[in-house]
Amino acid sequence: MSNESTEKVHVLIIGSGPAGYTAAIYAARANMKPVLYQGIQPGGQLTITTEVENYPGYPDGIQGPEMMVHFEKQAARMGADIRYGLATKVDFSKQPYKVEIDEEKWIEADAVIISTGASAKWLGIESEERLNGFGVSACAVCDGFFFRGKEVAIVGAGDTAAEEAMYLAKLCTNVHMIVRRDQMRASKVMQDRVINTPNIKIYWDSVTDEIVGENKVESVKIKNTKTNEIEQVPISGFFVAIGHQPNSDIFKEWIDMDETGYIKTIPGTSKTNIEGVFAAGDVQDKNYRQAVTAAGSGCMAALDAERYLSAKGLV
Repeated sequence: MSNESTEKVHVLIIGSGPAGYTAAIYAARANMKPVLYQGIQPGGQLTITTEVENYPGYPDGIQGPEMMVHFEKQAARMGADIRYGLATKVDFSKQPYKVEIDEEKWIEADAVIISTGASAKWLGIESEERLNGFGVSACAVCDGFFFRGKEVAIVGAGDTAAEEAMYLAKLCTNVHMIVRRDQMRASKVMQDRVINTPNIKIYWDSVTDEIVGENKVESVKIKNTKTNEIEQVPISGFFVAIGHQPNSDIFKEWIDMDETGYIKTIPGTSKTNIEGVFAAGDVQDKNYRQAVTAAGSGCMAALDAERYLSAKGLV
């Protein structure tokens, strides 16, 4: 590791969703001169969301990508150094901590805020990708409202899928739930609720063959894996609830995580098992996963980092 390619910063923020940008706003205002690397998807999951109606302060709603532009501009105006680049490796063995960017340059940082988010898992079929944002969504709580009084389908069998099916059932006329096996993975109590909800129809042993529609979702072809029969059901919205994958791989060697890769933080804080390394947003939150909660945890991470650096006499 040659010195020419190493740069020293106070606070390094990895990731650029609501958590990363909020951390940058607070850190910059506290004169911590934060450097933020935007990662592979600048703006995070909100850049693949169309209408955002549940973020406070936007009475008429706002498009997800536009909202992330606002966040970025605000962080830049406060003095955050925002850069395009991907963290590819870390070394948290000793301070200052080292983070490799784009496999070519190393940054040394007194404190690191991890806000790399999570990515929704998708089915991987062409029609799902093509209609993503045009009736296909991975977040019923975010987008269910747009399908009030309409028919929708949801695919998944875990607790999240069951919760989202229940949520959709309150808004939509009928919910068609596609379950791959002859039973659900969801807890017994959640399964019972779903099964006993009159406007949820469960398709057991079934997979999504195709989502039909040109520029909006019109119907779904549901294939029974036992009989190979295909049923075409008219719907307006299609929800994928087969889980999320936290973007935490490069930290595995150093940071404590749960079995699915979500970073563990000390409850009520953004602190990880390594002092001076903080985590915010969806990379450590598998429970709420909302823009507003991510922003809140980004604020916590910046405040925790400021207290940590000031106790060390570094700011």
